[in-house]
Amino acid sequence: MNDNIIVIGFMGVGKGSVAREVIKNSNYIAIDTDDLIESMENKKIKSIFEESGEEYFRKLEKRVAKWLEKSVQNSLVSTGGGFYKQKNLKKIGIIVLLDSPFEAIIKRIKEHPNAEKKLKKRPLLSDLKAAKRLYNERRPEYLKLADIVINVTDKSAFDCSKELLKKVEKYA
Repeated sequence: MNDNIIVIGFMGVGKGSVAREVIKNSNYIAIDTDDLIESMENKKIKSIFEESGEEYFRKLEKRVAKWLEKSVQNSLVSTGGGFYKQKNLKKIGIIVLLDSPFEAIIKRIKEHPNAEKKLKKRPLLSDLKAAKRLYNERRPEYLKLADIVINVTDKSAFDCSKELLKKVEKYA
């Protein structure tokens, strides 16, 4: 297993915010799988979904996962909400789940200063009933896969990052 930290969790749970705090307080380098995909395609995730569909997007995730396994070390990898399905995840690094109830995630997004922009960039959140079903489908899978679980509800990104680093140190 690599010395990477793979951060998984439902869209909007705060993976990017926590990642930014972790890199401020550690020697890790941050990588975001969605950012990598946007760079590869020179398009936003929303456009990739609209123009090429979810299946194509998942193929891009698979390509990124293979590259991470072979080429990346000492990094904190923030993932898109469905990236956890990559078969080689355990080979990439320690898997940390940022966990929160669905309602708390939606509240967090809606209270964010850029709420409208955050909702717009997540095509799967456009229908909250469907998003809740997706959350209920994914959460047990996240929990089963995770080496470490951090409940992020009502905690700052800074506090979550401290907890993450402490748990990863004990785990390693």
